[in-house]
This record gives sequence, C-alpha cells and structure tokens, in this order.
Amino acid sequence: MVQIRPVSDLRNKFPEIEKTVSEGQTVYLTKNGYGAMVVMSLEQYSMLTDSIERKLDEADRMAQISEERLSHETVFQHVRGAINGK
Repeated sequence: MVQIRPVSDLRNKFPEIEKTVSEGQTVYLTKNGYGAMVVMSLEQYSMLTDSIERKLDEADRMAQISEERLSHETVFQHVRGAINGK
C-alpha cells in the first residue's frame, strides 16, 4: 500500500515511518498537500543508483580509451530512444 504522509510525521511519528521503510516500503511526504520528499531505506536507494553508478564508471573508462566525444544532444537522443524502445 502506498504510504503518503504529511512531512510533520517525520518528526512526530518517526518510529512508524522507520518501521514502514525497514519493511521495504517507500514513504511519500507532503507539505501543504503537495509532494515534498520520499523516504526509503538505504538498500532501496542503493538498488536505484548502483546500476547508474556502474554505467557512469563504464563511460569514464571508455572516455579514457577513445577520442570520440558526443554532444549532450546526441547522448540524450540515444537515451530517449533506448527508453522509448526505438
């Protein structure tokens, strides 16, 4: 179940939020009725970012052995194509 709570719960009900996050759920916090932030476990965050870090490391290694350089427009065009299955 999606957990949406006011940001004040972070201070007032931290143990509840901590328990929810430790169970693998993400908690979405709102401020004045609008999304403000997301709370997740370090493990969840790591799962989201590890593959990105590996890809950036791979790109750095490739840049060291290649003279080819791509503009940001070209890179974003390739990324959008990969995301959209083109």
